[in-house]
Amino acid sequence: MVVNLLTVVARKSITIDETLIIPAGYYYLTTGHFQLAHEHPPLAAMCAAFPLLFLPVQRPSINDLDNQASFPQTVTVGERFWAANNEHFKAIFFWSRVPMIVVTLLLGMLIFAFTRRLLSVRAGVLAVALFSLEPTILAHGRVIKDIDVAFAYLFFFFALYVYGSAPTLRRAILLGLACGLAMSVKYSMLIVFPILLIAGCVRLFYRPAGVRRWRIVFEIMSATVVALLVLNAAYLFRHQPLSIPDIRLLTLNSPAYSNTLLSLVKVGSVFVPPYFLLGAIDTFLHNEVGHPAFLLGEYRDHGWWYYFPVAFALKTTIPFLVVTIVSFAWAVWRISRRDLKLLVLLIPVLIYSIFAMLAAINIGIRHFLPVFPFCFILGGALLERLLNVKKYRSFALASVIIILTLCSVEAVRAYPNYISYMNQLASSHPHWMYLSDSNVEWGDDAGALADYLKAKGETRVRAAFLGGSVTLPLYGVKYVDLLSPPEVQLENTRYVALGASYLNGSTVSGWSEGSGRETPTQRYNYFARYREREPEAVFGNSIYLYREHE
Repeated sequence: MVVNLLTVVARKSITIDETLIIPAGYYYLTTGHFQLAHEHPPLAAMCAAFPLLFLPVQRPSINDLDNQASFPQTVTVGERFWAANNEHFKAIFFWSRVPMIVVTLLLGMLIFAFTRRLLSVRAGVLAVALFSLEPTILAHGRVIKDIDVAFAYLFFFFALYVYGSAPTLRRAILLGLACGLAMSVKYSMLIVFPILLIAGCVRLFYRPAGVRRWRIVFEIMSATVVALLVLNAAYLFRHQPLSIPDIRLLTLNSPAYSNTLLSLVKVGSVFVPPYFLLGAIDTFLHNEVGHPAFLLGEYRDHGWWYYFPVAFALKTTIPFLVVTIVSFAWAVWRISRRDLKLLVLLIPVLIYSIFAMLAAINIGIRHFLPVFPFCFILGGALLERLLNVKKYRSFALASVIIILTLCSVEAVRAYPNYISYMNQLASSHPHWMYLSDSNVEWGDDAGALADYLKAKGETRVRAAFLGGSVTLPLYGVKYVDLLSPPEVQLENTRYVALGASYLNGSTVSGWSEGSGRETPTQRYNYFARYREREPEAVFGNSIYLYREHE
């Protein structure tokens, strides 16, 4: 699996999110300023940027950006960073992704350790096999986003299980470490902190005979203190005050509650960094406002409750999908027979699934990744149980071999285009007719597009795909933005390149009068004329290239 991930990194460009995350992480480490890309906690970005400290990386000054709002500021910093490091951008791409591959390897090891402790060694091996062959994991196991969230969520419940099975102060500290780590990688992981406190209250009121109450209180307080220490360590123990542009932006986004929110940041910054609190607030406001999304031909800004079940059904392999459905039914049946051990796996899935299905931001199966490790463990448990059926041992063994073989075939078939992978349920139409955004396109095929264009003697292209304005010029091809303001006169080019989620219209932005994108319907249909055309080439099932002029 690691070899697979490394070879894909060598063949693919970076995603649109990484064009911002990598520079932000490098500035975090070298300047200690955390106002860049604060929509996510900084830990993953800093881990990714750590290898860059040993490369000849240039760091453009950001002192003249103090009067800009946060998001434009981040975009500008990203563009400057890559322009300054154009000569060795491929080395930066590669080495910044290696830490995420290490995290993916650690996730596989944690899946095995958890399964072995809860069930058996053989179930652990089978769980890791499912994990190593699943295209969604292979897609995101190399990307500086979301795979670390899956690791942190599983690690927290592993630590909670270890502590609950035999509570000690050392295990309480491990639990606090896991809680702090989870909160340091994504704001959605704030859900683990109340779970920690609830678990402490349950243990306090249902303590074993002979265990004193003060001991339990001390253990939970120790776990809480460790969690806060880890969170502060992720910000290098710096409580950087909010910049004036960030205060203005918060006031603009939430004028009715801005004073209350700023007071909350001021009080909370005694315990955690102000930019952690600001990022959490921004995440909440983003969820309230919504985000353009697409599902099975429908467009919405606040998503669908069934979005992630549908995305899971389309973007996992058929054998793994079947194993997951059967293993959950089997687990519920076992629990009804008083085999409560499997609740350790079902409860985390239920908690996260409820929050995910209530969320208004539906832009990728990657936001559902924390559920996957528990599915692998349950799948390994089911396959191991199947192998233990003595009466039909030959049939059981053949079934397990067939399942793993089919998973392997899908992993090979999808290579290296794992981000846009969909199973046979989506084989009758192009992928962009089912899902959008990072499910089908994330900008990492810019290099393949550039190579094709240069082989045709082209050094510029009219285009609209995620991250193209940053990555395509690094490969020596000018990106002529098809979504430029109406007053900009676009130069003619021989080709037009469109990302999959631009074809279905979900990521097309609006503009002023005269742009042809004033209404939602106009935005959705802005590139409709290309939907029925045959592209000259398709790169990674994510970027479609059309010939326009001879």
